[in-house]
Amino acid sequence: MASVTASTTRTTSRAGSEGGGEAGSSASLTGPATAPDDATTVSVSQLPTHTGSISRRMLVIAAGWIFLLLAVGGFALDRALTGLVSDQFDEQLEISLNAMASSAEIDPFGEVRFTRILGDQRYLEPNSGYYWQINGGDFAPYPSRSLWDEPMDIREDVNAVEPIFYDGQTATGEAVRIGQRTLRIPGSEVEWQFVVAGSQADLDAQAAGFRSILLWSFAVLGVGLFLMAALQTWYGLGPLRRIRTAIARIRTAGTNRVTDPLPLEVQPMVEELNALLAHSEKQAEEARTHAGNLAHALKTPLTVLTNAASAHSPDLDQTVLREAALMRRQVDHHLARARAVGRRAIGLARTNVRSSADAVQRAVARLYPSVRFDIAGRANAEVALEKQDLEEVLGNLIENGAKYGGGSVFVTVDAEPESDACVIWIEDDGVGIPQARRGDLFSRGARLDTEKPGTGLGLAIVRDVAEIYGGKVELAESEDLGGLLVKLSLPRAN
Repeated sequence: MASVTASTTRTTSRAGSEGGGEAGSSASLTGPATAPDDATTVSVSQLPTHTGSISRRMLVIAAGWIFLLLAVGGFALDRALTGLVSDQFDEQLEISLNAMASSAEIDPFGEVRFTRILGDQRYLEPNSGYYWQINGGDFAPYPSRSLWDEPMDIREDVNAVEPIFYDGQTATGEAVRIGQRTLRIPGSEVEWQFVVAGSQADLDAQAAGFRSILLWSFAVLGVGLFLMAALQTWYGLGPLRRIRTAIARIRTAGTNRVTDPLPLEVQPMVEELNALLAHSEKQAEEARTHAGNLAHALKTPLTVLTNAASAHSPDLDQTVLREAALMRRQVDHHLARARAVGRRAIGLARTNVRSSADAVQRAVARLYPSVRFDIAGRANAEVALEKQDLEEVLGNLIENGAKYGGGSVFVTVDAEPESDACVIWIEDDGVGIPQARRGDLFSRGARLDTEKPGTGLGLAIVRDVAEIYGGKVELAESEDLGGLLVKLSLPRAN
């Protein structure tokens, strides 16, 4: 029997007034309140370490691209310049071939001879690196004096009027570039092979000279481009260093915003940072306000207890119980707000309204079995509230309708689907509340019906929790039932 009485007393003490049930109301319907999860606390040592330097990444990427582009460009340019040098070398050999052809004639013995000596002195100097030779029929080769009576081996398969160029070597093993063409000289039926050769060492020397210039030029260009990339990286990341300085100034100098003018690319990050600072500031202010409100709410009961104890009041035990219950309700109220703020800060929640309303209705129906409940509306409507907070809000409102209504409570989920917010209607068929008195019900402790048990904290809790999540509560008259209509607007889940 004692346990039954204690349970009844607990249920009665947690029942809301006409202004609404207290903070503990939904706790009795949806389960005990829990403290914020300690697992969400992150210490400095648990923060992720850095993933490397942005400057280093940018410089590595720049160096890689510079090296790749210069290597490809240098190789292509080297091939082009080497080919150009080789073509110029071949053109010089072709000029000598043309000079040989224009100076050649047939002597009385049928052999080829020059009417004039070629102008290039190198063809007269032994082993000078530049040689000419004429082959034809069964005649012995007619070489230049620079060959020193050591004819070159030439390709016998070449039979073209236009010059053909290829690599070969002299009888002494010297590598040469050879130009060769086949001609018929007037007065002779023999096809004569005109051959001119230049030392491959000269060609390689010219190519090496170009390649050395190209190498040093590209090295200087690569170093210059890398220094430019480093300067660009340092200058480009300057705004981030300024943001770091501004954040340090916030920590050390007491400023509360980053106000430095910054480039367009980092301005969104600064705006988000300022929004985060404003959010933290708001939370800190809310925490100070809650602490002050709780201290103020507990001050009067503690004074009453102190005076009663000092005066050795005969009803001290009743006074202690009454004032302790009042203090407990105040603590429950502020704990409900604190939990809502903490859960909101953790992240964006997503809760189905219909399922929460059904759960609350089943719990309230056990307390008021004679009341008829009706829940309608969209079954898939979701709001950005934690489930426990949503059920606490709905628990206060639905229990108020059951307690002060005439026996019917209607809940409409998403009653205004065109609205940006999810609007929930809670209607009852009671006597309603005069319009002039509706605003008073949101004050803590406000009660219009003092005959029924309660503390008048219910609607204050509903308003506080809704506003914490960016919602609102409005009171009106129900057109269908004639009683009170509560319009609860909550942000929709994304």
